[in-house]
Formats: sequence, structure tokens, C-alpha cells
Amino acid sequence: MLGYVGVALLSVAVLFVSHDWIVTLGTFSTTKPPVKLMSSHELSLYDGRKGSRGLYLAILGQVFDVHKGHKHYGPGGTYHCMTGKDASLAFVTGDFTEIGLTDDVSSLAPLQMLALYDWLAFYQKHYQPVGLLTGRFYSETGAPTDTLLQTEASLAEGQRIKAQSQAEKLHFPPCNSQWSAAEGGRVWCTNRSGGVDRSWAGVPRKLYSPGSTGVRCVCVKDPSAADEDPNLQKYDGCSQHAKSCLVEP
Repeated sequence: MLGYVGVALLSVAVLFVSHDWIVTLGTFSTTKPPVKLMSSHELSLYDGRKGSRGLYLAILGQVFDVHKGHKHYGPGGTYHCMTGKDASLAFVTGDFTEIGLTDDVSSLAPLQMLALYDWLAFYQKHYQPVGLLTGRFYSETGAPTDTLLQTEASLAEGQRIKAQSQAEKLHFPPCNSQWSAAEGGRVWCTNRSGGVDRSWAGVPRKLYSPGSTGVRCVCVKDPSAADEDPNLQKYDGCSQHAKSCLVEP
């Protein structure tokens, strides 16, 4: 019986496709469908104007078909200026001038790069990918360029900074505050201040960040320990354990 089943299986061409693996009669291949590569000139033919071939845009060198969002990206739409090109920088800066509609993102700080990749994730989720734009981010063969690797390094730094900021926010939640130019203001702590729910309220302190001239109000759980931290300072005229402090105008 087993022999018969084996012969029957060998007599039938069986093809299973799972992700990028192609399985044929026990033979494995990692061959992927060819990625469509487009030049900047080819992409410019997809700006949605009369006689164009479609409605595409690129972000960080990845090309998407945005036709289903025609009212936004088509002629007369708010974002029509971003079609037919890679205008990655404008996604962050909002500069829709000729100078701002560029794929040169070298001026972006790590947290801005993180915001740009959030936009990329948005298009990957909501629009059909078309292929890759050769030039700044991908070579003529579709390989990542040094520029793309640099943007990914900046992204990683942005993710690190964001994670550090979130961890600091949990440790030092922001204060509640109210302010008047004439009368000054007040800062105070509750167990929900700064949008961070917790079992303790804490006391207000001024937090100085090394290398920065800025200061912000945070809530600290242990006033005694906070007084030993040189980056944390009490508000003038406010007692050590006070949960609310007045701020001079």
C-alpha cells in the first residue's frame, strides 16, 4: 500500500508556494519574483496628470501605487505635489516647495528619521507596493546603497532615544502645570500626571538634562533620594514633601 502511494505521488506534479519558498516534489528554491526597478524618469510618468501612466509616489526609495487615494494624491489634491517622485524629506518637514520635495534626508535628526519610517510603515500597510526607485537609496541592481544604510543607522538611534525617553518618563513622570504670564504658575503631582498612571503621586522637581539648557518639571517618588541627584532641584519656596509648588512669573 505504501509503495502504491509513493508511486502515485511521484506521478503527480505537486506545487506548493509559501512566502518566498517554492516547493516542488521535495525540491526547495529561494527564488523570489523579480523586484520592479524604476528610474526617477520612469516614476515621473506616474504623477496622475493627463496622459500619465498612473499615480505613484516613493518614500525612502520604495514605490507605492496611491491611486485609491486619488482625491488626496491626484491633480488638485493636497499631496499631489508628492506624486511621481521621492519627496521623503517633505513627509517630516511639511515643506512642499520645490526645494523641500526631495529625497535627501541627511538633515533629519534620529527622532525625525523615526517619524519618517512611521510614514513608510503607513504606506506599506495601506497602499500597494510597486517596486524600488533606483538612485539615492537603491542601486541599479536594487541593492541598498550606503545612504540607505545610514538612514537605517539613524533610525536605530531614534528608536534608542525614544525607548530611553519612555523609560525616563516612567521613572520621572511629567508634572501637572498651569501658567499665567501675569501671576506665574503652579506645578503639582498626582498619580496620573503626565499621562502616566501609577500607584504614587510624588513631588515636583526641576529636571536638568546634561548637555541641555532646558529644564522640565517632573514628579519624583522619593524626595530624599531626589535631593541627592544634582540634576533634580527643588522649586524655590517649596518644601521638600510638597505635592504642589508655586512658580514665579
